[in-house]
Amino acid sequence: MTAKTSRPKGVIVVAALLLFAAIMIPVYWISFFFFGGGVTTEKCYLTFEQAFPAADAWMAVAAFLGCVGLLTRRPWGVLFSLLAGSASIFLGLMDVLFGLEYGIYWMASPEVATEIAINILTLVGGPAVVWYVWTRRDVLV
Repeated sequence: MTAKTSRPKGVIVVAALLLFAAIMIPVYWISFFFFGGGVTTEKCYLTFEQAFPAADAWMAVAAFLGCVGLLTRRPWGVLFSLLAGSASIFLGLMDVLFGLEYGIYWMASPEVATEIAINILTLVGGPAVVWYVWTRRDVLV
């Protein structure tokens, strides 16, 4: 195998992370809207959360296209992976700032634990995807 035909090391892990995001974002919103998901029923929290579906949908689409593009070694795979990683960072920072400003993290519940896990995933996964894809952009296509 030549360097061009062999898969770059780690690309499967990054593609799986992108696919995980693309799947779990709709799962989260289905849960939120149909099964009463969320940390609290306070109006400010619900208003804040209800502002996210479009941005999260964009991230899910970008993550899916990034995954497919990386696995098929298309240049747009690098682009959409970077866009998904950046969206993840942005959305994670918005969530964390809101959680800190409104004391969400101090409410002990399974829902808060889920929010914290999501925040960690977005703020670790997003930069990891951006770093991996950007530092290997020349071998990913």
